[in-house]
Amino acid sequence: MKIQFLGGAGTVTGSKYLLTIGNKKILVDCGLYQGVKNLRMKNWEKFPVEPSSIHAILLTHAHIDHSGYIPAMRRAGFKGTIFCSSGTFDLCKVLLPNSGYLQEEDARYANKKRFSKHSPAQPLYTEEDAIASLKLFNAVSMNNEIGIDKDVIAIFTPVGHILGASAIQIKALGKVITFSGDVGRSKDLVMNPPQPLAATDYLVVESTYGDRLHEETDPFEYLEKIINETSKRGGVVLIPSFAVGRAQINLYVLQLLKQSQRIPNLPIYLNSPMAISATEIYSRHKKEHKLSAEQCQLIDDGTKFVRTPEESIELNASSYPSVIVSASGMASGGRVLHHLKSLVSHHRNSIVFIGYQAPGTRGAALVSGATQIKVHGEYLPVKAKIFHNGSLSAHGDYAEIIAWLKQSKISPKRVFVTHGERTAADSMRLKLKDGFGWNACVPEIGDEIEL
Repeated sequence: MKIQFLGGAGTVTGSKYLLTIGNKKILVDCGLYQGVKNLRMKNWEKFPVEPSSIHAILLTHAHIDHSGYIPAMRRAGFKGTIFCSSGTFDLCKVLLPNSGYLQEEDARYANKKRFSKHSPAQPLYTEEDAIASLKLFNAVSMNNEIGIDKDVIAIFTPVGHILGASAIQIKALGKVITFSGDVGRSKDLVMNPPQPLAATDYLVVESTYGDRLHEETDPFEYLEKIINETSKRGGVVLIPSFAVGRAQINLYVLQLLKQSQRIPNLPIYLNSPMAISATEIYSRHKKEHKLSAEQCQLIDDGTKFVRTPEESIELNASSYPSVIVSASGMASGGRVLHHLKSLVSHHRNSIVFIGYQAPGTRGAALVSGATQIKVHGEYLPVKAKIFHNGSLSAHGDYAEIIAWLKQSKISPKRVFVTHGERTAADSMRLKLKDGFGWNACVPEIGDEIEL
């Protein structure tokens, strides 16, 4: 058995791990690269192995940096089965077609405005490609043995993070390897805490916050203060939000603040078709998270869903004090960019980033104090107040992940630290080595290791 790191190594994006088991190839996660341009360009490179040679893809969860390359794989010849939890499949039905649509829209906009270096600009894949790839999915139950092949067994176990997120344990040839996926919080407002892992020989573990602890900030007090101060200035609060997971928590917090009259009775908008659909999916999967039917209804009743492009344009032209939640969470694409263009250059407005901001994204630039930001080929002065808070992050910090690993009572022969920037990943490696005595390493892209 061999593992090759084709993505998610030295970075928090593009997760792809190739297992070769005898003559079978299994890909764990199939993520799109996001962030800085040199990473995004990797999406256009020829895949290192022939896609048609891959027997199956196993998905830890639905976020685009873990699932978003699937339509491109199918387009290039992949015809195998994609295994994931039912929650992940339902979310992928929304996220993947939306990803294809946005890529087509971005290409059309780039051609219209002529700010792309490519003529004409082309999408990596289309909405049609994404819809076709959904036919390859096979939703499976958590905590059950799943036959991937006659000699390969997989078990999906919940790890919080977002709806359907799983660690994946793979048993083959007398060996066991476990992929943590993205590990959630121990005290998340919406998701249940990660389930302890079973015994494993090898472990691939994420390290997004491998060198940091989350702020001990009350998210209710934090947003209450910003919204009240901004509304007094007559401004709009824009919350760039990941469509799946963070949008739902943000809306829940906002509705509780409004219900308890801690903030004015401002309109709260969700301007992301993908996040709207994801919110509806969360409502259908009530047994898999902490929100009750009544709490899900509270979010629905108190949120104005912006569904059409016309409604989005109308909202963007409004200057009435409000709160707008819109994707994407790092301001790297989607409808949030149009709000950013209209709001970022006026002092009365506030822009609140929640959670991790990858280097090279507009979110990272803004929270680092950028005085101007480039959107759709145009540089805009930054005069709005910029805020950043990690207390609502969907990722466990290093202390939470270490506590989860202690609770799991495992002793792997070798640990591979991935899904983190280089300093974060190496910091996590040292913590695992010093705290557990584990043989831990940080692999590079392309590294292939015999297990």
